[in-house]
Amino acid sequence: MDTRSKYLRSLIIDALEGGGRGHVGSSLSLVEILRVLYDEVLRVSPQTAADPARDRCILSKGHGCLTLYAVLADKGFFPLSELKAQCRPGAKLGGHPERGHVPGVEASTGSLGHGLSIGIGLALAARMQKRDSRVFVIMGDGELDEGSVWEGALSASKHRLDNLVAIVDYNKIQSAGFVKDILDLEPLADKWRAFGFAVREVDGHDVAALGDVFRNVPLQAGKPSLVICHTIKGKGFDFAENNPTWHHKAKVLPDDVARMREALERA
Repeated sequence: MDTRSKYLRSLIIDALEGGGRGHVGSSLSLVEILRVLYDEVLRVSPQTAADPARDRCILSKGHGCLTLYAVLADKGFFPLSELKAQCRPGAKLGGHPERGHVPGVEASTGSLGHGLSIGIGLALAARMQKRDSRVFVIMGDGELDEGSVWEGALSASKHRLDNLVAIVDYNKIQSAGFVKDILDLEPLADKWRAFGFAVREVDGHDVAALGDVFRNVPLQAGKPSLVICHTIKGKGFDFAENNPTWHHKAKVLPDDVARMREALERA
């Protein structure tokens, strides 16, 4: 793990320490995905956040918002100091991202299964308005249990939305346990191909590989793109990696914060 990935994880720790709670594992698997999008791919900045021509990124798995907050703060959408106030009374940053309240957030998400349909609407609007805006939608693997995802997938394919890029954070664990034990998704790539998407699989922590894929969308002209990012839940904190009990912590104690910082030093 390089210096930048460690730094973004340190910002997540700041937010967990400040708020005393949060989705730990669910946020850590996202770091490199969001890092690459905002560092190298998305045409958006604090200065262009209201520009109709900007790219959009929707975090459909809204419970992973600590990483989105860390990246947005790092990019200057709001002060870094806001991270340490997350989830406190009157704070700007809550347990799920809120459009119109948190600068840089494109959609209010949290109830899973909505982000793809919102992204489809934005992608259709861009086409109708003859803009070259691209829409990136990040979903969790457990989120794919929602039927609305697959209804949206059919619609995206029907409309040949090649300005839409769906991304699956495939860390193999959802809130109640391992995905394969709850509702197995395999063969996942074949399912999305059958729904009319061009599909690519990638190591979701390999910054170079992610950049190569995201910079070269659409994967196929006339088709929406689907990128399956194979990730590790809790990535960077060895005691939390692939551990379902770290999906969410209702109480993050000072000892937990110390363990996180020590683990990040070892990573």
